[in-house]
Amino acid sequence: MAIETLKENLSVNQIIGKAKEIIIAEGDAIIPDIKPDILSTINTNGTVCIYKKEVLEGKIRIDGGVQVYIMYLADDEKSNIRGINTVIDFTKVIDMENANSNMNMESNINLRDIECKILNGRKISIKANIDVDINLYSNENIEFIKEIENRKDIQILNTMTTIDSLLGTGNTKVYAKDTINIQNTDNLVEILKFNINLTNKEIKISYNKILAKSDLQVNIVYLTDDNRVNEVKWQIPVMGFIDMQNISDENLCNLNYEVKNILVKPNSSEEHSIYVEIEFEIFCNVYEKKELNIIQDLYSPSESININQKNITVMQDKKNAKNTCKIKEKIVIPELHNSKISNTEICPRIIKQNIYNDRIMYEGELDVKFMYLSNVTNMIDIKTQTISFNTNIECQGISPTSNLITQTDISTQDFVVMPDGSIEANIELIINCDISKMMEVKVIDNLEVLENNDENIYSIVVYFVKPGDTLWNIAKKFKSTIKAIASVNGIEDEDKINIGQQLFIPKFV
Repeated sequence: MAIETLKENLSVNQIIGKAKEIIIAEGDAIIPDIKPDILSTINTNGTVCIYKKEVLEGKIRIDGGVQVYIMYLADDEKSNIRGINTVIDFTKVIDMENANSNMNMESNINLRDIECKILNGRKISIKANIDVDINLYSNENIEFIKEIENRKDIQILNTMTTIDSLLGTGNTKVYAKDTINIQNTDNLVEILKFNINLTNKEIKISYNKILAKSDLQVNIVYLTDDNRVNEVKWQIPVMGFIDMQNISDENLCNLNYEVKNILVKPNSSEEHSIYVEIEFEIFCNVYEKKELNIIQDLYSPSESININQKNITVMQDKKNAKNTCKIKEKIVIPELHNSKISNTEICPRIIKQNIYNDRIMYEGELDVKFMYLSNVTNMIDIKTQTISFNTNIECQGISPTSNLITQTDISTQDFVVMPDGSIEANIELIINCDISKMMEVKVIDNLEVLENNDENIYSIVVYFVKPGDTLWNIAKKFKSTIKAIASVNGIEDEDKINIGQQLFIPKFV
């Protein structure tokens, strides 16, 4: 009689590969004919846009661009401040063994810095360094035997395992659009600097949809027709819906925002305003926790059964951890004494992370760039101060083998010039960490009964326990049962046998 089995399908999301790379985007910026020659650069900043990401056979391809703003000192009689902006496109191909087009990629892409070199009065060489952190996942539907239905004498070894199974993936494109008003007395000539920062990220789940909400902080430095440098700050809400069937509040959602395109221009239809339009793509992976009673091994004392067993890699202990790091620092820059700070820009980076005693320990730095009007030269200048910080995130059960993906966001920043000329910096840094573990689990996906020509006789075997033996292995080897061996030998705890111990084994052949 055939063995009747009940099978289960499981969606398994396993890490196939990891990569940490630096993308170098290089190109030239040409000063337009209507603008004066460049004497020196004052400030350079940019934003990374990701046009397309592809997982191909044995490699990953990323296409994007860096939208660069350069503020420079003009080579003219008045040494005026001017600005240009350009886009430096790039393509990066990363070799990754076992990659194929059916796999998913999670990426964390950040601009590290931009280097500028003046080639001549009309041409600037630009080099942007971009940090890329990639995890490549394969999503497979694994079918395995969950239960044996019609054989009472089959001995089964089960293991209870909790895993994080991939429920679904999704993405959506959203646009942050607004008209930003500047002072009515300012007649805008050109934009010198443009920064964005996403804060207050939230997730809400309802009616088979995921609502992703955040606030886009926009900071623009611009030049007026009377050669003043001014600043405007604005906030634009960002909202998008992602359809996801059978989702609930108990599921874990991982969201990742990527900038696709940026449009910034003076508003022609409305004076004293700037039109901003930014396209984002929001990616989402949703996981559900499952308790699985997995059959690790089985046999029959009365029949020979051939089992087909395989190893699968499953995700466990997936969670998100978050911490707000409050940084308070006194900054002394002699050149800024009694000067007016026009603009500040903060670039956070994690230098080192360690896992110790259920904590993730972070060491990092903040590069704080101050733009100010010098009292000595009466010109705009830039000074950068580096602030070191240490913080940690508590996370029960984390281990050095855990997978970590860390993202940093500046929540708030406040700089106050004190009477002694020092600057009191108050900064809130949000650290988000996605944590998971990968573990190999054995499952049985097929079995069959073999012909058994042995006569049915009962006998007793004397066996001495060897290193590595368990009652399960001994019982399976001699076609007995754990219960029978424990009963004959008076064993109370089936998990405790000693090396060299003599056992009488009831054997069925």
